[in-house]
Amino acid sequence: MNAGMYDEEGSPIGLYVEQGDRQRRLSLRDGPGNFHMKPNGVFAVDEQGRPSVTESDAFGRRPPGRVMWATQSGPMLVVGGRLHPAIRPDGESRLVRNGVGVADGRSAWFVVSDEPVSFGKLARFFRDVLKCPNALFLDGTVSSLWDPGAGRRDGYDSLGPMILVFRR
Repeated sequence: MNAGMYDEEGSPIGLYVEQGDRQRRLSLRDGPGNFHMKPNGVFAVDEQGRPSVTESDAFGRRPPGRVMWATQSGPMLVVGGRLHPAIRPDGESRLVRNGVGVADGRSAWFVVSDEPVSFGKLARFFRDVLKCPNALFLDGTVSSLWDPGAGRRDGYDSLGPMILVFRR
């Protein structure tokens, strides 16, 4: 599935780390659009394979450690168990949306809706159903999933950063 927001050339617009190599810096600047709807956040996996979802500001202040993979996007959907303050419970904007949340520090939940949903509905799913104290919006306009096991291959394939999950 797509793993965050990117520019016209398909390059991530915020932090991007692949196999421990930081390819894009953390962006804390202000600007238009969902990415800059503060707080935004970072999904990361450390060298022990532990996933995390962290507000961008906090991620930038944390002690240096070995991050193996990371992507920055925005906004955060759930922050410390609360819905993002600017997200309405059921706003008018409806898109197929996707995001990621971490409930226990060992497992990441990747979610893409089957139909158009509001930010609020997606955020409440992470908080109330998956019990994720922190969850990050990845995208809405281009949300796309390819899951051969489930027989799903969404039509949008012009993606920038992607998350791939493999079995050992």
